[in-house]
Amino acid sequence: MPDSATDTIRIVAEEAGDRLDRVLAARVPALSRSRLKALILAGQVAIDGRTIRDPAVRVNSGDVITITLPPPEPAKPSGENIPLNIVYEDDALIVIDKPAGLVVHPAAGHAKGTLVNALIAHCGDSLSGIGGVKRPGIVHRLDKDTSGLMVVAKTDKAHRALSKQFVEKAEGPLERGYLAFVWGAPDRPKGTIDATLDRHPHARDKRAVREGGRHAVTHWQVLERFTGADGKPVASLLACTLETGRTHQIRVHLAHIGHPILGDETYGAGFKTKASRLGPRARAALEALGRQALHAYLLVIKHPETAENLAFRSELPGDLRRLRDAFAADIRKS
Repeated sequence: MPDSATDTIRIVAEEAGDRLDRVLAARVPALSRSRLKALILAGQVAIDGRTIRDPAVRVNSGDVITITLPPPEPAKPSGENIPLNIVYEDDALIVIDKPAGLVVHPAAGHAKGTLVNALIAHCGDSLSGIGGVKRPGIVHRLDKDTSGLMVVAKTDKAHRALSKQFVEKAEGPLERGYLAFVWGAPDRPKGTIDATLDRHPHARDKRAVREGGRHAVTHWQVLERFTGADGKPVASLLACTLETGRTHQIRVHLAHIGHPILGDETYGAGFKTKASRLGPRARAALEALGRQALHAYLLVIKHPETAENLAFRSELPGDLRRLRDAFAADIRKS
């Protein structure tokens, strides 16, 4: 059984007065907020050497917080022979191109058939245990119906280093790029959305732009505009780059500026009537899509062992290619 490990962070001035569990969730992305809360309640978190068991305790500038991680438990999910599109793999990490429809880790309603089940079958005991019983190796995640590139850690050292890149961009060249088909078209060629995100006030499984939420920044650029018979933009293809990585960030941000992602039932349901402006091929392709038209096409990381910069790209999957081709066939592109 491996020894326990520790993580140490120092509270900065802008975090002073915030809740302990909230600060740790932002600073230690390798661990879910529920797992951090469990560690606090179990006496595994200390402030300046004093054990803290209250997740709501307020922190002060300069506090040194130590998190003790017990040895990882054996993964409860079982390995399943689910095909993986492996883009890159070595002893420290694995990069996969996730298909739409594949849930990343077991959760309510998805106990089996997840990426974690596939990874356990492929990697065996080599996955990092930092993520907890149901999240071995998981450094970041994609929504079930978002396709594209993900990196998974195979060692605890890699997990820590990669997680730090995802939360502190200064630690490496981290870049995450997405392609999104959206309703309408922005009136500028590119821009930035800087809007804080928090839980939706009436739906816990949704996020919303809310004052006092977590800092979130999305950069976007128009790649293509698709116009209807009236000459007005009906949809467009955007390239989005994340400066932060909040839950549903791109989906919420694009809906916030009035351009929700096509096929997004959660954040773009109010735009369904716009489908009537689509040509027959585009309408049929959108109806067949059955998911939000969002693809993680670019991932740039620094290798946690060699410090080499690694860049990966993923072409549009078949369903999104068909959607794009249908727009090209039905609608004059500008």
